[in-house]
Amino acid sequence: MNTIIRPIISKLEKELTTKEIIVLTGMRRVGKTTALKYLFDKVTSENKVMLDLENPLHRKIFEEENYDAIWQNLLPFGINNKKLAYLFLDEIQNLQGVSSAIKYLYDHYNVKFFLTGSSSFYLKNLFSESMAGRKIVYEIYPLNYSEFLNFKGVKRLSQAKNKINYQKLIPYYREYLEFGGFPGVVVEENPERKKLYLSDIFQSYFERDVKNLSDFKEIAKVRDLILLLASRVGSKLDVSKLASEMELTRVTVNNYLNFLEQTFFITLLPRFSRNADVKVSGRKKVYFCDCGMANFLGKISEGQLLEQSIFQILRIENNLTYSDQEGESEIDFIANDKTAYEVKVTPTNRDVTNLRSRGKKIGIENQTLVSLNYSALKNVVLATDL
Repeated sequence: MNTIIRPIISKLEKELTTKEIIVLTGMRRVGKTTALKYLFDKVTSENKVMLDLENPLHRKIFEEENYDAIWQNLLPFGINNKKLAYLFLDEIQNLQGVSSAIKYLYDHYNVKFFLTGSSSFYLKNLFSESMAGRKIVYEIYPLNYSEFLNFKGVKRLSQAKNKINYQKLIPYYREYLEFGGFPGVVVEENPERKKLYLSDIFQSYFERDVKNLSDFKEIAKVRDLILLLASRVGSKLDVSKLASEMELTRVTVNNYLNFLEQTFFITLLPRFSRNADVKVSGRKKVYFCDCGMANFLGKISEGQLLEQSIFQILRIENNLTYSDQEGESEIDFIANDKTAYEVKVTPTNRDVTNLRSRGKKIGIENQTLVSLNYSALKNVVLATDL
């Protein structure tokens, strides 16, 4: 198992001593099972078991009308209910109705659950309101750039703007733009095998999530929509135009978009507003789960890939929106309603001035211009330093 500790793992370690059910979710192949195995190994008690619910024999353990009988099924694994039991369940979306069993065991016995699931769309139905107050959900993403460097064994010389540091890091950033941050892709050195790995991730998502979890009649149309969205990364979506291009209704396209978002494949970024109703009603910008996946599926410009990568870096710790005020140029990202981020391949002084002006007009005093190419301009942060 990869020994590199991601920041999310450090947070999860603290949950080993809490009571709540811990749910790890996110796109396929982002490292949920790796995280689960790491946490399992950290538990010193022998009264623990890790089960893969893709395995029909493991699913059978929980297929009991009398949930108390589950403990009898766990005895061959060395698990008993006389003391605190640790149950690690991987891929819980594979067992319909398992949430009722988990809830019952949680309420009636001394048991700590760690669960993984690949689909928010399914998990939201799986974990109904009855689980409120019992669970904490952590979303695991593909690697951001800092994690990417850690996986590559590369250390930054300094966080301060430095041309030598930039020249060292920019080849890695360009690799990140092209192939993204899925851990398996990052550790693979051969570019052609990286592409094969991305292809396999997409095929797995399409076969297991789109085909198995949705009830869409025209699955091929979902694939076609994904390909259309790839070329629109960082753009505001016009659902009516998409519906016309695909010869579908707006309702159908919106259903597809909702499914893609709830299964972590895309994110639809709302428009910034102090008014919640405006934020909900405005057109949304689309981003993919990973720049490597977007690049693999469509013809993406350098600027689009850069914006997608900055989205991936910012999304982990920030609530993101974008600004598009009437008569004003767009601001790519607003983080936590406090900081404006504009992304440029090569920024100019005019870009710095314009961002400052646009930010102040909407009440955002902090502005950051992010550049892919090296820039000595003040108030410009290099993408390699984020």
